[in-house]
Amino acid sequence: MSCPEPIRLSVLAAAVGGTVDGADDIAVAGVASLTEAMPGDLSFLANPKYAPQVQKTRASAVIVGKAFSGERPCALIRVENPDKAFTQAALMLSPKPVEPKPGIHPTAVIASDAAVGDGVSIGPYCVIEPGARVGARTILGASCYIGHGSTVGDDCRFHPHVTLREYVTVGNRVIIHNGAVLGSDGFGYYRQGEAWIKIPQLGVVIVGDDVEIGANTTVDRARFGRTVIGKGTKIDNLVQIAHNVQVGEHVVMAAQVGISGSARIGRGVQLAGQVGVAGHLAIGDNAVVLAQSGVTKEVPSGEVMYGMPAMPQVKAAKLHAHVGRLPELKERVGELERRIAALEGRSADGNRLAGGGAEK
Repeated sequence: MSCPEPIRLSVLAAAVGGTVDGADDIAVAGVASLTEAMPGDLSFLANPKYAPQVQKTRASAVIVGKAFSGERPCALIRVENPDKAFTQAALMLSPKPVEPKPGIHPTAVIASDAAVGDGVSIGPYCVIEPGARVGARTILGASCYIGHGSTVGDDCRFHPHVTLREYVTVGNRVIIHNGAVLGSDGFGYYRQGEAWIKIPQLGVVIVGDDVEIGANTTVDRARFGRTVIGKGTKIDNLVQIAHNVQVGEHVVMAAQVGISGSARIGRGVQLAGQVGVAGHLAIGDNAVVLAQSGVTKEVPSGEVMYGMPAMPQVKAAKLHAHVGRLPELKERVGELERRIAALEGRSADGNRLAGGGAEK
C-alpha cells in the first residue's frame, strides 16, 4: 500500500527522530520488507541477522540503528529504535485506518435498558442485551454480541463477530479482533458412571485496560469467581485461556498458546507460540517460555524455559545437543560391545570362540 503523496526522507527522519545518511531529498511512497521492496519503498533493519539483505535491497531507503556499518545501495535513516521508527513511518506512508463514523446502524438490536455512551459506532446486526453497557466512543463492528449485564469501557474497538457472553467486564481502550469469544463456559465435568455431567460455570471474565485480544481467541468464564486478563496484556490469535486463569499485567502470548484451568501467569511473562501450560500452576513474573514448550511444573520468576516438559533453557539446549548425537553414540556402543566380546573370548552372538580359554 502506498500513500497518496510521496514523502521526502528529510521529513520522515525528522518525524521519527532520526538522521539521513545519504541523499535526504529522495521521496518514498510505500513500505516493504528488505527482500520485497522496490524503488520508491522504505524498508527497515531491526534484527542484525538480516543485515546482508540491506546490501541487496532495491528499496530507496532503509531505517537502521545508529551503529549500523554495513554496505548498502541506498540512503539510510539512522535511529535509536528501528522497530519503533518504522512503525511511525509506516503510519505516515499508508492509507489512513478505516474509522467508522459515530452512529447506530438501523439493523442493530439494543435492549431498552442497555446503556450506550456518547460517540459510539455500532455496526450492522450488532446485539446488545439487557443490562449491558457500552462506553463512550467505543466501536462495535458488524455482528458483535454484548451479553446480558456485560460492560465494555470507553474507546474500545471490537472488530466484526466478537462475542461477549453474560457478565463479562472489559476495560478501557481494549481491542478485540474478529471472532474472539469471551465468557464461554469453562470445560468442567464430573464422572457419573460412564457419563460426563456438566458442572455449571457460574463465574465471570474481567479484562483490564489497554488489552488486545487476537482473532478467534477464547477466554472462558470461571467455574466460580473470576477469569482475569491483566491490563496491558497482548494476546495473539487462536489462544485458549481456560476457566479461573489469572493473567497478570503486560503479559504477551503468541498464537496457539493454551492455558489450562486455574493457572496463574505472572506480570510481564512472555509465552511463545504453541506453549501449553498445565492447570493450577504458577509462572513467575517476567519469565519467558519458548515456542512449543509444555509447562508441567511451577516456573520461577525471570526464568527462560524450553522443551517438553519445559526446563531451563540452558539444560534443554544440552539435552537437545545430546539427542542429536544418539546415532553416533549407538554406533560407538555397538563397537565397544564387539570389542568386549572379543576380549572375553566370545563372538558377538555370545558363543565361546575356539581357543578362547574354555576349560579342558
